Amino acid sequence: MAHGGWTKQQEPESSTLLSALGNKYSAEILCAAGTPKSAQTLSEDIEIPIATCYRRIEELVDVGLLECEGRRLSDEGRRTNIYRRTLDEIEIDFTGDQPQFSRKRRTEAKNRLEEQRQR
Repeated sequence: MAHGGWTKQQEPESSTLLSALGNKYSAEILCAAGTPKSAQTLSEDIEIPIATCYRRIEELVDVGLLECEGRRLSDEGRRTNIYRRTLDEIEIDFTGDQPQFSRKRRTEAKNRLEEQRQR
């Protein structure tokens, strides 16, 4: 990892990452997923249809910006996946032939601190 928590990567799937970030509601989902949330909760928080939310979640998981942290029982008693974003910031450098991404990944310590604040 580079200094300051940043990792610099040449992304072979840069067009896929840019496409996922550019889709409607992707940024809102990433902002809302600073703490673990189900798709249903994200859908309600952002006020988007659940089917759209699931599609965006799948795209964001595929490019590594969101991850499934496990499963929890919903209010209805069903097992449901819980998601959290994998980073807090991303920078995109367009000066070369291909975009280069620098990511500031979330640490486990920050995840635990956020969870304590939510209680």
